[in-house]
Amino acid sequence: MPQFAFILLLLAAFWLLLIRPAKRRQKEQQALLNEVEVGNEIVTAGGLYGIVKHVEEDEVRLEIAPGLEVRVARRAIAGVMSEPEEEELEEEEPAEDADDADEPPQLGEAENRDERTEANLPG
Repeated sequence: MPQFAFILLLLAAFWLLLIRPAKRRQKEQQALLNEVEVGNEIVTAGGLYGIVKHVEEDEVRLEIAPGLEVRVARRAIAGVMSEPEEEELEEEEPAEDADDADEPPQLGEAENRDERTEANLPG
């Protein structure tokens, strides 16, 4: 009889220390995946950081660079880095319109990259 009680005690400890926390983490991950919405900045299990542009049933589209979107399985989302920042985006847009036209364009724009590349070519 004491051996049977010892086995039951081990099974209870196994359940408390391993199974219960795993189920809790699984529920938290599922809740995280269900709460993902357009505008969230997320990180995937593969280490990609991006902003959610479109949400479907089993996948999301992430913008990982300006103008570059990738399809990612929804279950590959490892975490949400920030909530949607719609208010900040609305505040930034008028500020861009108010910029002086005399300022040179940003170096990261495609036109400037082409000009710099052509300037380095011989001929």
